[in-house]
Amino acid sequence: MAPWPELGDAQPNPSKYLEGATSQQPITPDKSKETNKNNTEVPVTKFELLPTYSTATLIEEPTEVDDPWNLPTLQDSGIKWSERDAKGKILCVFQGIGRLILLLGFLYFFVCSLDVLSSAFQLVGGKMAGQFFSNSSIMSNPLLGLVIGVLVTVFVQSSSTSTSIVVSMVASSLLTVRAAIPIIMGANIGTSITNTIVALMQVGDRSEFRRAFAGATVHDFFNWLSVLVLLPVEVATHYLEVVTQLIVESFHFKNGEDAPDLLKVITKPFTKLIVQLDKKVISQIAMNDETAKNKSLVKIWCKTFTNMTQMNVTVPSMANCTSPSLCWTDGIQIWTMKNVTYKENIAKCQHIFVNFHLPDLAVGIILLIISLLVLCGCLIMIVKILGFVLKGQVATVIKKTINTDFPFPFAWLTGYLAILVGAGMTFIVQSSSVFTSALTPLIGIGVITIERAYPLTLGSNIGTTTTAILAALASPGNTLRSSLQIALCHFFFNISGILLWYPIPFTRLPIRMAKGLGNISAKYRWFAVFYLIIFFFLIPLTVFGLSLAGWPVLVGVGVPVVFIIILVLCLRLLQSRCPRVLPKKLQNWNFLPLCMHSLKPWDAVISKFTGPFQMPCCCCCRVCCRVCCLLCGCPKCCRCSKCCQDLEEGQEAQGVPVKAPETFDNITISREAQGEVRAPDSKTECTAL
Repeated sequence: MAPWPELGDAQPNPSKYLEGATSQQPITPDKSKETNKNNTEVPVTKFELLPTYSTATLIEEPTEVDDPWNLPTLQDSGIKWSERDAKGKILCVFQGIGRLILLLGFLYFFVCSLDVLSSAFQLVGGKMAGQFFSNSSIMSNPLLGLVIGVLVTVFVQSSSTSTSIVVSMVASSLLTVRAAIPIIMGANIGTSITNTIVALMQVGDRSEFRRAFAGATVHDFFNWLSVLVLLPVEVATHYLEVVTQLIVESFHFKNGEDAPDLLKVITKPFTKLIVQLDKKVISQIAMNDETAKNKSLVKIWCKTFTNMTQMNVTVPSMANCTSPSLCWTDGIQIWTMKNVTYKENIAKCQHIFVNFHLPDLAVGIILLIISLLVLCGCLIMIVKILGFVLKGQVATVIKKTINTDFPFPFAWLTGYLAILVGAGMTFIVQSSSVFTSALTPLIGIGVITIERAYPLTLGSNIGTTTTAILAALASPGNTLRSSLQIALCHFFFNISGILLWYPIPFTRLPIRMAKGLGNISAKYRWFAVFYLIIFFFLIPLTVFGLSLAGWPVLVGVGVPVVFIIILVLCLRLLQSRCPRVLPKKLQNWNFLPLCMHSLKPWDAVISKFTGPFQMPCCCCCRVCCRVCCLLCGCPKCCRCSKCCQDLEEGQEAQGVPVKAPETFDNITISREAQGEVRAPDSKTECTAL
């Protein structure tokens, strides 16, 4: 048994557990022994034991640990409404209105920062993304197409941009629908990185970060699992291509109106003042337009005039003339008459970077830093304001409304209603990234459970495809068929994923996987960044490089890796379910080095390297939090007024001893703590107890 901490000087005090050790009282004669003639009343010392404290019970009975996934109780610490006077009630109403206005304002800037963040990523990696698409020879490889879809969507932070590029390439016959389907699947994965980045902003509170990161990554796991199952099925059967082709051929669609643009009507006037991009440049690069490679994505001229006129031009030979009658020579050069198109710039755009003439990379980096700072600040303030608003009865009503199921026997309909709500909300805001990113802080502060957020996220996946379908219906006649078929492929892919991972509760693996990742990331918070880098950058880039090297290299490296992963998963399943069927050595992972089955050694290494940067970071966070607390009126004892690290972690790091409870103050434990415990005989056992 391991020694008890901080009990080296603990000494037993037997008199503490005895009453009347110094008092002498006569013993009351027992009625059963009254017939004994030799019984004499002699005063003796009476020892009365107090209630015992069994150390065995304390050791064997496990302490009840609260479930970290239970929603916290947001109690209202303020004055009750009934206890307020008239002035206090009026002040409370105005405070509520002010907080609501602040919440809407920060939510507006939060959505705008997401739009600017997408523009920044397009400026930094948009041309590279276009070059990925420009090599049509590698697009026929479905695995490469999947990886390119992931990387391009991560680089431009917009699945609609990558999807529109694919539609343009299919309409121009540079890409077939069969080759475009894996790219659409990859775009579905890449778009889920935005809300995962948003979850990192709640890293300060361990419990909030656990819930927020799990709520964000449930979207990731759904997309990854759907692709792992449906991509091989599509490659083998081409069911998405066949089904969508039948639908397109069965109905005679006509061009409709433009897709509704409800949210951007509100945010676009503000974001247009920051930067405007010419997104056609990325599509032109993808379609091998050499002139577009030197163009800037930053739009300079918003109003132009294009005119066509006949002009006399020189040509190298008579064969280049438009016709023999319109061809002549002056003895030196050959002239002909041609229609020449020229563009005249009329008015410049009105945004910050219109006159800076900076390269796209510099503008992208500036916007990336600014948008991330605004995103973090808005998210922190949204969480704080929601923490004030969602308390007491308000929180109770919202939690019951969102998280309560329908009464039996209609409880199973609740999740499907949540899917419809998620689809409708995404249709309104016109972006799955915006909806899931706004959902993440609500999961973190404990308003929505992971189980309820999961169907809302699935509905968001469907909502973004319905928007694409409406946009496809508004396409020109030459691109209507291809764009509609690709939008339908995206729609049926998400429907197939929902049928795989939602109707049967046992198959809702994304929830369990997200909770497992949330627990790991809450304990080792650096692992969240590690997860983002590995799954969204390193793995896709590695597969991309191996695919370029050829199928033999990809298979030679990929098959052993996949085999090892399957073997580890099978062993882990057997270890948790039926370990007796395994040899004793394989019943746990202790036969491996510690660094191969535990993150603790890696945590020590990362802490060692990041240690010099923690104090300046904590000082900066402390100052910012104190300023924020002054503005919000937080008490001095709130966690923001302390260091970034948890109080318990700080005490352990400083070597503060933890006092042992008085219950453990007995001879057995004190000897065990000093390493003096020997095999007890029956007397000492009884004495200890």
